[in-house]
Amino acid sequence: MLYKRKPLADCVPDLVATARGDLPATLVVTGSTLVNVCSGEILEGMSVAVQGGRIAYVGKDVSHMIGENTRVIEAAGRYLAPGLLDGHCHIESTQLTVTEFARAVLPLGTTGGFFDAHEIANVFGLKGIQLMLEEMRGTPLAAYMQVASCVPSAGAEFETTGASIGPVEVAEAYTWGDDVIALGEVMNFPGVVYGDAKMLGEIQATLRAGRVVDGHFTWPSNDWRLPVYAAAGVTGDHECVTAEDVIERVRLGMYAKMRRGSAWHDVAKTITAHTEHGLDPRRMLLVTDDRSSESLRDEGHMDFVVRHAISQGVKPVTAFQMATINTAERFGVARDIGSITPGSCADMILLDGNLADVHVVMTIAAGVVVAENGFITAPLETYTYPDEVLTSVHLPQLPVAEDFVIHAPIESGNLSTRVIRVIENHVETEELILQLPVEAGRLQVENGLCKIAVFERHRGTGNKSVGVVAGIGFHEPAAIAMTVAHDSHNVLVIGNDDELMATAAGAVAEAQGGVAVITATGTTLFPLAIAGLMSVEPFEIAAAQSAAISKALYDSGCTLNYAFMTLSLLALAVIPTLRISDKGLVRISPEEGIQLVSLFV
Repeated sequence: MLYKRKPLADCVPDLVATARGDLPATLVVTGSTLVNVCSGEILEGMSVAVQGGRIAYVGKDVSHMIGENTRVIEAAGRYLAPGLLDGHCHIESTQLTVTEFARAVLPLGTTGGFFDAHEIANVFGLKGIQLMLEEMRGTPLAAYMQVASCVPSAGAEFETTGASIGPVEVAEAYTWGDDVIALGEVMNFPGVVYGDAKMLGEIQATLRAGRVVDGHFTWPSNDWRLPVYAAAGVTGDHECVTAEDVIERVRLGMYAKMRRGSAWHDVAKTITAHTEHGLDPRRMLLVTDDRSSESLRDEGHMDFVVRHAISQGVKPVTAFQMATINTAERFGVARDIGSITPGSCADMILLDGNLADVHVVMTIAAGVVVAENGFITAPLETYTYPDEVLTSVHLPQLPVAEDFVIHAPIESGNLSTRVIRVIENHVETEELILQLPVEAGRLQVENGLCKIAVFERHRGTGNKSVGVVAGIGFHEPAAIAMTVAHDSHNVLVIGNDDELMATAAGAVAEAQGGVAVITATGTTLFPLAIAGLMSVEPFEIAAAQSAAISKALYDSGCTLNYAFMTLSLLALAVIPTLRISDKGLVRISPEEGIQLVSLFV
């Protein structure tokens, strides 16, 4: 395998021989301005010698290591930095396969990451995680898998998923290899705090295997239950939306992850824990969480996040630390990745211009030049998913308009109704109580409101629920349906016209997964046949199809930033405040935890 990463122990003799000058380096980079994330310095005139996939030498002069077959890269006038690492990412949410994700992000300087495949796990369980892990191992990425902790996210009483993962399955996954590195975000934080046996068992299995536990705590940072959560062994959390969230987590010894996804923009506020409050940044990480293929194309990946952090007042070298060495240390793999130091994996990026611009012109992964000037230059293996993964949408019958009618307990008048309100660029929602009219026993959803429905698609149960949502913005008859509906990934439908909602739901079901926007003037379809989550198409085509969905939503009046990403979270039953699943409305509050609630108050 071209990109095989050997353990350091196996490489020691050759690394030492190369550093002495007895064995020619396979690759050297000369005369660079080195971004030293270990010391926080910018060092002029530095060179690096590589043997195979690891760094043999870092210093001023590597001329004694150059042989006739050594590839020499002259880097005078350019910065040399460690490859960027994403400390929290769901590849499925990019709508791409792992291979196409690698092709998209390697030219942007991302050389590794810590990936939580809990999207495909909610559809196919451990098998889904294993398929993605196999694909990861064939890419140049320093890719580490986290075991999905919440399948289902909130419990079977609140939603229906395609699989279930518990302590036994978690323990099994850690036997697959050292690259299965952690327990993925523990979204059922109420379960942890109040002693749910399944959640505590998964954490115990993780700790016994010598791995770390990632968190997802959305109650206020000053809540007394955050230290309880930390006491369970949770040592990292990406649900930071304020400076106080970062401060409290760091004070408890946790790693605070600050995200800049497509539709959630938390870095600007959270980074002030360092820039204004003066906290030591060594336990602060920059992450993406979720970025669509469209935003990868238009904005970038970790390069974009680092650039954004610098624009918020972070010193460039500190921002690079937050996306390299800090991340590696959080997961216990700093001996291998996250810095340009002897013995480390040769994952490096060359940057032109001002360091703050984060303009990547070359990416080296595992000692191989894999991208130059924005394009992949090294081959990527082809990975094929089995047929069953391409046929995962199982509805007993296609929805019809009548399925979206909300029957009221009165014939006419007004009813107090729970309404989900979308908040732009945020993952949380608000619960509204509105007086809505009833005519002929049917709730009238008008005046800018939309209906929202979920149809169970894994087990053919026929479960469905219908509610009301505010903040979508449709100014004409329109509907969107999607099988990307975190985290249970049932069929989620939103619209202001029952016929169009039925048509949209039918379109994604017949495509065996994807996103469809239906208006009176036409249909826009983004097929996602792999588990109903990922495209079989190359990155460029998937990005164009994702952009077409965004345009169709915008043209219909839904002007939310990266609207699809926000809407896909409306079924996520563990994030405050009001959500919807195939079993009904789900409310999450610090006082009452997670509970099913009625549509009518």
